[in-house]
Amino acid sequence: MAYITTNPYTNEVVARFADLEDAQLEALVTQAADTFEKWSRTSFAERRAIMKKAASLLRAQADDYAALLTLEMGKLAREAQGEVKLSADILDYYADNAERFLAPVPLKEAETENMRPMIVSDPIGVLLAVEPWNFPYYQLARVAGPQLMAGNTVVVKHSSIVPQCAAAFDKLFQDAGAPAGAYTNLFATRDQLNRLIEDPRIAAVCLTGGERSGGSVASRAGKSLKKTTLELGGADAFIVLDDADLDKTVKWAVWGRLNNGGQCCVASKRFIVADSIADAFIAKFKAALDALVAGDPRDAATTLPPMSSQGAADELNEQVRQAVAHGARPLYCGAEVPKQGAFVRATILTDVARDNPAYFQEFFGPVAMVFRVGSDEEAIALANDSEFGLGGSVFTRDEARGVAVALQVRTGMVFINHPTWTAPELPFGGIKKSGYGRELSGLGIDEFVNKKLINVVNIDAP
Repeated sequence: MAYITTNPYTNEVVARFADLEDAQLEALVTQAADTFEKWSRTSFAERRAIMKKAASLLRAQADDYAALLTLEMGKLAREAQGEVKLSADILDYYADNAERFLAPVPLKEAETENMRPMIVSDPIGVLLAVEPWNFPYYQLARVAGPQLMAGNTVVVKHSSIVPQCAAAFDKLFQDAGAPAGAYTNLFATRDQLNRLIEDPRIAAVCLTGGERSGGSVASRAGKSLKKTTLELGGADAFIVLDDADLDKTVKWAVWGRLNNGGQCCVASKRFIVADSIADAFIAKFKAALDALVAGDPRDAATTLPPMSSQGAADELNEQVRQAVAHGARPLYCGAEVPKQGAFVRATILTDVARDNPAYFQEFFGPVAMVFRVGSDEEAIALANDSEFGLGGSVFTRDEARGVAVALQVRTGMVFINHPTWTAPELPFGGIKKSGYGRELSGLGIDEFVNKKLINVVNIDAP
C-alpha cells in the first residue's frame, strides 16, 4: 500500500512515503502498549494540559494545517480552515468535559445500609483507529480527543492519500507534550493492518469508511473478541414538506449536497420533495447549482472543488452513466468542468426508479437524486427504503410536524430545517449498513472504557 500525496487539482504526484517495515511496526505498537500502562494512570489534569496545548497549536498554525487538506484531497480553502477549527473545538471539548463524563456514578437505587455500589470508567488499552480521507483531521480528532482523555492510547492507520495530514496530526501531539506512544500514526500495509487487528495488544478497533472495509475489520476483530465501532457512510434523505420555505430550503440543499465537495458521509443525497412544490424546488436547486464555479480549491472564487482523486471522480461519473442507462433523467448543472484535475460536473438525477441500481447507492460527490412524493407518509417510507441509516433532515415551517416525521425516519440522526451536521457535543453515528456505535458527546467517550462495578460491602452484612 503506497502512501502518496497527489494534488487532485493537477493530478501531480507531490510526495511519496514508505510503508512501515514489520520491525518498525512492532516497535511502535510495543511503545503504545507500554505507554498505556503509564498514561492510564496520569491525572485528568495532566491529560487536559496536553489536549489544550494541541488545540491551541491547531488554531495557531491553522493556515499550515489547512493547506495540507487542500493539497492532499482538494478541500476548499475556507472549508479546510473550518475543519481545523472544528478539530480544535473537539479536543477542547473533551479536555473540558472528560473528567465529568467519566466520574464515578453511585448506584443510589441499589444502596443499602450494607453496601454502596458505584460504576467507575476504566481505560481499556490501545485503540486502533482506521480512518478515511474526506475529513483528515476531524476524523482523527473525534477519536484522539475522547480516547486520550479517557486514558487509552491510540494507533492510527489513516488513508493512503492523505499521508501528510496523518503525519501532521502525529506531530501535533508530540509538540503538545504527549509521551511517545500516546498517539501514533502508522504507515501500515493492508497485511500489517490485518495482523494488527488480531494483535492481543490492541484492545479495540474503530473504523470510519466503506461497507466492505467495515465488514472486513469487524469480522476480523470479532474473531478476536474485540469491540468495534463502525461509521460506514450513508444516503441521507433531505425531506422537503409542502409548507417549507422554498428559498431558504434550497440554500440548505446546496450546502447539504456540496459541502466538502459532496464527499461527506452525512451529505444530503436523496432529496424527497412534496409533489406540489417539486417543480419549483428543482428549478431553484438547478439554478443554484448552475452558479457553481469549478477551479483551484485555493481560490476564494471556487465553489466546486475537485474530487479527492481521479479514481474517485471516474467512479462517480460511471455511477451517473449507469443511472442514466437504467432510466434516470440527468440535469447537468453549470458549465463543463475542467479536463485537468479530478472534477465532476454537478448533476441532478430525477426519475430514479426503484429498480435502478442508483436508487440504493451512495453518490459520494456533487450528484443529487430528487424524488417526488404525495404525502408525509410517502416521504417517510421512501426515506426508510434504504440500506443506510446515518443521518437525514426535514424541512418545514411547522416544527411539530417536522419532529413527527423525524421520529419515524430510521437513522441515527435527524435534523429539522438544517442538513445533518456535526458538533463536539452532538452524538454522531448510524444504524443499518451505516454502522454502529457513537462518536462525539458523552456517548463517544463511553464507547471504549470499561464500565466497572465497585461495590463496598459491610463485612458483617448477612
